[in-house]
Amino acid sequence: MKIGVIADTHISSFPSKLFDRIYEYFKECDFIVHAGDSVELSVLEELKKIAEIKAVRGNMDSLEIKKQLPEKIVFEASGKTIGVTHGRGAASQVARIAADTFKKKLDIIIFGHSHVPFNKKINGTLFLNPGSATDKIFAPYCSIGIIEINDGIIQSKIVRIDD
Repeated sequence: MKIGVIADTHISSFPSKLFDRIYEYFKECDFIVHAGDSVELSVLEELKKIAEIKAVRGNMDSLEIKKQLPEKIVFEASGKTIGVTHGRGAASQVARIAADTFKKKLDIIIFGHSHVPFNKKINGTLFLNPGSATDKIFAPYCSIGIIEINDGIIQSKIVRIDD
C-alpha cells in the first residue's frame, strides 16, 4: 500500500510544473491524503486525476470546503489505523495537539498546519506532516510525504519537491 500525503497547498489550482512533480511521486499511490488548507475544491479535483482522495478541512479553507469536509477522519489501510486532521496552534505543539484530537491510539497520525515537515515515530505512532507543497516562507522547502505499508511495516518519508 502506498499513500501520497500533501497539505497546506493554499492555491486555487496547481501550476503545471508543480502538478507534474507531484504526479511523478503520487502516480503509483493507492490514494492521496490532503491534510487541509487546500483552499479550493479545484485542488482536490486535480489530485483526483491521480488517485482517490481522502481529505480534511483546514483553518484557511473556503466556506465551501468547510461545509463539505470534516475536521478529522479515521480509517484503516493495510491493517493500520490512520487519523488525519489539519492541526492548530504553534508549530512546536501541532503534533501533540493533533494526537489529542483523537480519542484512541492510532498507528499513523497525519497533520499539517505548520508547513514544517515532520516525520517521527512517537510511542509507537507515526506522526507525519508533509510540510507545504507550495510555501517556503514558513517552511524550509516545499515538500510532500509518502507512506508505504508492506507486510505490517510502516515506512515514511518527506520528499522535497522544490528546485
